[in-house]
Amino acid sequence: MTQEEQFAEIIKKVEELKRSGTVDLSTEEDLSIAVMNLISLEEHMFFTHAKTQKPEYLALLGEVREMRKELLGKMVARHEGETWCITKHLLAATMRLMEVGTKLNGDGKKAEAKEMFARAYKTYSMFWALRLKLIGVPGFKEVAREEEGKNPASAKAPAGKAWTFSDIVDKLVDCCDE
Repeated sequence: MTQEEQFAEIIKKVEELKRSGTVDLSTEEDLSIAVMNLISLEEHMFFTHAKTQKPEYLALLGEVREMRKELLGKMVARHEGETWCITKHLLAATMRLMEVGTKLNGDGKKAEAKEMFARAYKTYSMFWALRLKLIGVPGFKEVAREEEGKNPASAKAPAGKAWTFSDIVDKLVDCCDE
């Protein structure tokens, strides 16, 4: 199958999702950011417990974890293989890459920050590609190979070139589209 045919198939799947009304991408984008923050809270509760040895931090970790599981479950209901964990780790990695980019930017390392933000967006795009079933887990390797060597900061595919999943997600997920 050519890349144009693959892209047409992906667009068809997305249009079917939109018509069916089963996915509210704007709300789910907000929810995905909330899940990222809950994952970060789990990490902070763990490290705070480790530093203070206060058991209440483990209790809070448990509550935050249950909330994160419930909310992630609203987006990733059916599990195939390890897709549940993959989506969780893609969101966690996205958040951490965003935080590193923010720190680098604050330290005046603009080029490094830009690269880190581009990696965060690529990781977030992989989450959406998996979430919307635009790609299966085995397809991640192919996407990585196709995108290898491309400038991670480039947001749009040049005319006549193959679209990346980041390009597709740019078109589909818009938190301001209410």
